[in-house]
Amino acid sequence: MKKTLITGAAGFLGSHLCDRFIAEGHHVIAMDNLITGDLKNIEHLFQLERFEFHHHDVSTFVHYGGDLDYILHFASPASPIDYLKIPIETLKVGSLGTLNLLGLAKEKNARILVASTSEVYGDPLVHPQNEDYYGNVSPIGPRGVYDEAKRFMESITMAYHRYHGLDTRIVRIFNTYGSRMRLNDGRVVPAFMGQALRGEDLTVFGDGSQTRSFTYIDDQVEGIYRLLMSDYVEPINIGNSDETTILEFAEEIIKLTGTSQKIIFKPLPTDDPLQRQPDISRAKEILDWKPIVHRSEGLKKVYEYFKSLSPEELHQKEHRDFSHLNGK
Repeated sequence: MKKTLITGAAGFLGSHLCDRFIAEGHHVIAMDNLITGDLKNIEHLFQLERFEFHHHDVSTFVHYGGDLDYILHFASPASPIDYLKIPIETLKVGSLGTLNLLGLAKEKNARILVASTSEVYGDPLVHPQNEDYYGNVSPIGPRGVYDEAKRFMESITMAYHRYHGLDTRIVRIFNTYGSRMRLNDGRVVPAFMGQALRGEDLTVFGDGSQTRSFTYIDDQVEGIYRLLMSDYVEPINIGNSDETTILEFAEEIIKLTGTSQKIIFKPLPTDDPLQRQPDISRAKEILDWKPIVHRSEGLKKVYEYFKSLSPEELHQKEHRDFSHLNGK
């Protein structure tokens, strides 16, 4: 039986990866410090013998007593609201956390996949973005704590691969949506869905002409799994090339939810990317992967998920308290 360690396991994407690797017959070691993750995302796995959970911060150190075959490093705040509130922790998990997990992979002779992001491209000057593009990122802007953490993650991962011969993989994840996302975490899909379900006007930043490309969670997990099991060590974009403007997307959400809210406009945040569309030619060629869930189908599923939330959950404003961290 393969043994797989997944960090950030109680988060949106990490919890779905736990489900997938359990379904593939692996013994899953889930690790999360629960700063932004939630145990309810993985509580359905607790009764399984092939699942274990460790409440731990990988930025301090990482130890596991048994053998490991695979490590998937997905521990990191992923929403702007989170990483702007806890910038130092975001930098640490991308740097020190990655260093600790690369060391563990070297010790265990395990294959490691690290979760990078389309944010390494910054506000791109090349469209669509392919893996050979170096990006247009401000290292000192407010979003730099996330962008540069991921860029460092890629750099040190390739250094371990070249210097130590470590078996590594790098996935660049584009906007992904699905069940278990937190309402009001600052990401587009849950923000719009939450506003629509609460009868609030939908907030669009800027004039709404900026673009995004949304990938359904099942497609994203499939792409990650195929990359892990491949022999390819360079970064690969996993995303959906179906690009839409934020304004068009807001109108799509209003139509889907059947609500009558207006769209209101607020100033565009600093360094917010104006274009985001992946070139997935490499994924198609090397992994034989492409997204198969159309956005209309995926959004219906997510809408049903959010509608199933209790009134208390639906109307609860984001209130996570990070004050105890104090920038440690």
